[in-house]
Amino acid sequence: MAAQVRVVGQRSGALGADMAVVEAGAAARSQSEEAYLRIRDRIVCLDMPPGSVVQEARLREDLEIGRTPIREALQRLAHENLVRSIPHRGTFVTDVNITDLSRITEVRVVLEAHAARLAAERLGAADRESLTEMLGVLEGGGVSDQRDLMRLDQKVHRRIYRAARNSFLESTLERYFNLSLRLWYLVLDREVGLREAVKEHVEMLRAILAGDADAAEESMRRHVTGFEREIRKVLVER
Repeated sequence: MAAQVRVVGQRSGALGADMAVVEAGAAARSQSEEAYLRIRDRIVCLDMPPGSVVQEARLREDLEIGRTPIREALQRLAHENLVRSIPHRGTFVTDVNITDLSRITEVRVVLEAHAARLAAERLGAADRESLTEMLGVLEGGGVSDQRDLMRLDQKVHRRIYRAARNSFLESTLERYFNLSLRLWYLVLDREVGLREAVKEHVEMLRAILAGDADAAEESMRRHVTGFEREIRKVLVER
């Protein structure tokens, strides 16, 4: 019996050590995710301007996050074409290139429309509650500031991605959406037509909540192509 107790104790100790490793790994992943999201938002909102140097030491100080999570976040952002590393020179925020707009739109118009269709078909209770709340805000007309409208636009898109219930589709859409957002922020203060986008969101959310997959898909397609038209009008035609 004594030998058996010792064995159990050893197993318990091993399990405790394993759990400590798991918890440490989860904490590291959590910090890496936090670093990624916060740096990504700075890049997307142009707080870290296109072409600027990424200063790791400054990020560690500002975000109060360690070296390893910051570097993991930058590797992920490099994969998403938001930063690039040049040997012996450093890491830079990628430039915003208007010539990429049509290529990004070609991808988004297909995948976002499909996500809207899936959302209408697979809408869960939590998603329905969240989208209904967003629809109420949009219909209430209480949001007037351009940047607040922009933030609401992001929430709508990301909730629709989640409601599609396809993690591979969601991660792909997130990548291209972030590239598009930088273009939005570039023209945000130049009378860009966000009001029309709000109307399109209302129509889109109503279709999804009604379970009308065809209408949701078509509404999202018009919304994404309208985005390209507005960006091009500001950056190219003026």
